[in-house]
Amino acid sequence: MFSRLSIPTPFQVGPVNAYLADGTLIDPGPDSDEGWETLTEKLAAEDCRISDLERVVVTHPHPDHFGMAKRLHDRGIDVIASPDTATIIEAFDERLAYEQSFFEEFFVRHGLERSTVESVITLPEAYLPYAPNSPVDRVVTDGDSVAINGVELTVETRHGHAAGELLLSYEADGENRAVVGDHVLGDVTPNPLLRPPMNDTDERPRVLPTYNESLTQLRDRPFDQLLPGHGELITEPSNRISEILTAHEDRTENVLALLDGETSAREVMEGLFDDLPVIEYFPAMSEAVGHLDVLEARDKVRAIEEDGRTLYTKR
Repeated sequence: MFSRLSIPTPFQVGPVNAYLADGTLIDPGPDSDEGWETLTEKLAAEDCRISDLERVVVTHPHPDHFGMAKRLHDRGIDVIASPDTATIIEAFDERLAYEQSFFEEFFVRHGLERSTVESVITLPEAYLPYAPNSPVDRVVTDGDSVAINGVELTVETRHGHAAGELLLSYEADGENRAVVGDHVLGDVTPNPLLRPPMNDTDERPRVLPTYNESLTQLRDRPFDQLLPGHGELITEPSNRISEILTAHEDRTENVLALLDGETSAREVMEGLFDDLPVIEYFPAMSEAVGHLDVLEARDKVRAIEEDGRTLYTKR
């Protein structure tokens, strides 16, 4: 049903998968002249022009997936997203500033030096040129549908890899399939990045426990094929999801073994990864805190707040 279009990105993750079907484009890629030229060329190879597009669906609010939405919207193409994704991409610059403010204190509390934190939180500013704020014309959530050439795609919202991820499930050629963004990838284990609450009155979301729960639910569903945001199609979904969950479980056990008395998330990060450059600190701290969140939810560790620091100890 979908044609997969590989769109280049300037990011370490490499190209992103855009999916095209009958005037609907899912995840157009980051905003750049190279990306735009590639998109128009790939569309032309499918006998489609930009002017033939009617709507673009954004699976989640990461720049490599939504950045081109503004250019498309400016040409009269409707943008569709989940409520949380819409909130973020309509004011991505403000959201980044909010995240920087949140993590400035969060990372200090979890053991990083303030001078290091300043470097860590300014690095994402490099994404801004590739992710202009984009209006959203239609917000969809659980139970809604998107009709494409007579096929109904059922909308589900997921959380773990990002806020407000969309999973779009449908039947085609006698198979159960789903477009999953980065919720499940075939070649790498998606990193559930730390994020602040959607507003300053909520608690910080525990992304890795939530992600594990979501993956466990998906593993037991009869999908024949998953269409991921990067890499090749996933033709054995349950097996691949099991591999991801096993990798998560192994890392969780590694984190538990690293706890020696009262231990900071920074110390856990350093135990997991040797000689990390500063540009890798955010995903690395996301792993450390994420697995500590899992252990805390399982009542295997407890968090101690003292003197402006958060430390963890085994129960």
